[in-house]
Amino acid sequence: MPAPPANPEIIELWERVREELEASVPPSTYSLWLAPLSAVGSQGSTLLLDGPPRVRDWVARRYSARIELALRDKTAELTSVAFLEEAPPGDERGGRTAKVPRSIPVDPSHTFDQFVIGDANRLAHASALAVAELPGEAYNPLFLHGPPGLGKSHLLGAIAAYMRRHHPMLNLHITTAERFTSEFVTALRHSGPDVFKARYRELDALLIDDVQFLEGKERTEEEFIHTFNALHGAGKQIVLSSDRPPAALSRLAERLRDRFAWGLTVELGAPDLRTRMALLWRLASTSREDRPDPQALREIAERVPANVRLLEGAMTRVLALSSLLAEPLAPPVVRRALGAGQPSPSVVPPAPTLEAIQEAVCVVQGISLEEMRSPLRSPRIARARQIAMYLARELTCLSLTQIARSFGRDHTTVMYAARAVHGRLEPGSETEAAIHKIRLTLGTAAAPSADSSRSSQHDPQP
Repeated sequence: MPAPPANPEIIELWERVREELEASVPPSTYSLWLAPLSAVGSQGSTLLLDGPPRVRDWVARRYSARIELALRDKTAELTSVAFLEEAPPGDERGGRTAKVPRSIPVDPSHTFDQFVIGDANRLAHASALAVAELPGEAYNPLFLHGPPGLGKSHLLGAIAAYMRRHHPMLNLHITTAERFTSEFVTALRHSGPDVFKARYRELDALLIDDVQFLEGKERTEEEFIHTFNALHGAGKQIVLSSDRPPAALSRLAERLRDRFAWGLTVELGAPDLRTRMALLWRLASTSREDRPDPQALREIAERVPANVRLLEGAMTRVLALSSLLAEPLAPPVVRRALGAGQPSPSVVPPAPTLEAIQEAVCVVQGISLEEMRSPLRSPRIARARQIAMYLARELTCLSLTQIARSFGRDHTTVMYAARAVHGRLEPGSETEAAIHKIRLTLGTAAAPSADSSRSSQHDPQP
């Protein structure tokens, strides 16, 4: 049974959003993917969209961030979108078919094949693969933990991708603790807790990233305990990730920490030199045709902290300079891109803080910190905010959610900002020059020479 039409305000808002989308994408893209969508209502700060199944799936993966950016430009009340799916046949509530928000989009590169294995993450990879192959039978729950930038989100995405391919009949849901909390609060205010419970307790596999964000949310913790008990008791698979082991989540209820430790708890450690070089070799091999100099890769691996995200950022800078100068990827290019100092694997300059990045962007772009963190969306402020998000993603170990919170946004905005800035990073462009000035202000780039390189965006493992 189709959903009832949305109220006139929602319809009018969606029409204005569609006009902006139509002006920002090629006509064929708009006609094929965005035009078939319709707004069916709202829940809290979320606009609910519907459309043909093939369109919903594609748009959820490729255009969610773009739609949300256009939406926030039109209203301050709705800041995110959710794509709806039909409830199972016969599930009728209030005389109409119930619908629920979909899982978060999974990065297509987050697969087991694309995960670089080393001694520090071998057990995590093996246990994640075992869970994906035998959901509910291998390790339940599986709890992955470690600092940001080591591949926890990559493994959760790989599990989800594997299950969807090899166990298509499973009702799988992948989300974040922050989104779980948001959905629960929205349910309490609108549809009621029973709809929320039915949605989660009928799952076959539940994957939750950044579970540490449940700390301090007592009502959500209580509901999650009941959800956990229902799924675990029915033999359904649960996979969780956190920046700390269960015992270190001191602000979580003790009985929830105990449950997290019922199955297998695995730590992801920092990659060793050999693993870092393997990752760099893969990055270089997919970015250029010529074979990179192993000594160049070793020099990058020795210079950069043992963090996958920062390692990929360094590799991107080296590749950008190599391409700009039309020179092979060799140690001299590495030294020019990363600085001429001697490699020092044990002494690494501290990465700039998020606050320092925001302040440097404000100085270079001529705006105030209050404007950057405000809801204002003028082109000048929006561009500066995007650059700050891009640099925060590249230069810090913070997660998308942590970066988003400091700007009063959500993680999809940070993802969109990083890609938007990357798209404007042409040699000699205004964006490239601005980022180089900001890097100099932060002390993360050498003084420019006549042919010096500047930053280029990477797509790291979150």
